Amino acid sequence: MAAPPNVLVLSGHDPSGGAGFQADLEAIGALGAHPAGVLTALTRQDTHDAYDVWPIPDERFAAMLDTLTADMPFAAIKVGLLGSPGQARCITDFRQTRPGTALVVDPVLRAGGGGQLAADPVARALIDVLLPIATLSTPNAGEARLLCPDAADLDDCGRQLSRGQPGWVLITGGDEPGDTVTNSLFHDGAPVRRFHWPRQPHRFHGSGCTLAAAAAARLAAGDDVPAAVAAAQQYVADALAAGFMPGGGQMIPGRLPRRAP
Repeated sequence: MAAPPNVLVLSGHDPSGGAGFQADLEAIGALGAHPAGVLTALTRQDTHDAYDVWPIPDERFAAMLDTLTADMPFAAIKVGLLGSPGQARCITDFRQTRPGTALVVDPVLRAGGGGQLAADPVARALIDVLLPIATLSTPNAGEARLLCPDAADLDDCGRQLSRGQPGWVLITGGDEPGDTVTNSLFHDGAPVRRFHWPRQPHRFHGSGCTLAAAAAARLAAGDDVPAAVAAAQQYVADALAAGFMPGGGQMIPGRLPRRAP
């Protein structure tokens, strides 16, 4: 049997299993790729909110990354929560030696419940070293505004983030008001592509991680960016429809087929 394509996951650990590393593993595996990766941080969070972040030390992160990637080839990389600017530079150095590997960056700057997940130096590292080399970045509306504080509106954010860059930017609208969720795909010099989805009646924890990981899996399988983005959104819509509430806070996407116990 031919091996599935490998996707390198670099994200934080969510003890609730709703977001972060576990969400990435589930989504990538469900879409037929093989996830392997290195944790960027441990967190204290639940289905309500995130409260603390404890970064993996840069030297340990780099050592784990070097060991893993010396053994396995990767068709795509998915980056979520970063623990430090040093991790961003390490990932950038790794990616520059593999320019043909798709890089999906989900700029996790705060939790869905409002808790702060990254300090300003991490955001600066995202802007300066990671986003310019990303194949696709997937900020939600709030994150896009944090990355572009002087932007006039979300479209201006998309133009700023994609201007002069080779990659694509998908700004998601799940955190915006309204009965319809509008996601907008930007590419420098190209018309904006809009995707409209009916809003689910619940709040979800981990939908952004799920979307970015799904896009990475589809890019690893050979899709171009617009096709990967479209397929990832459909997967997320199905996962949200199958969502469930494991705790007392937000629901999480049903990323995997499940049987009743």
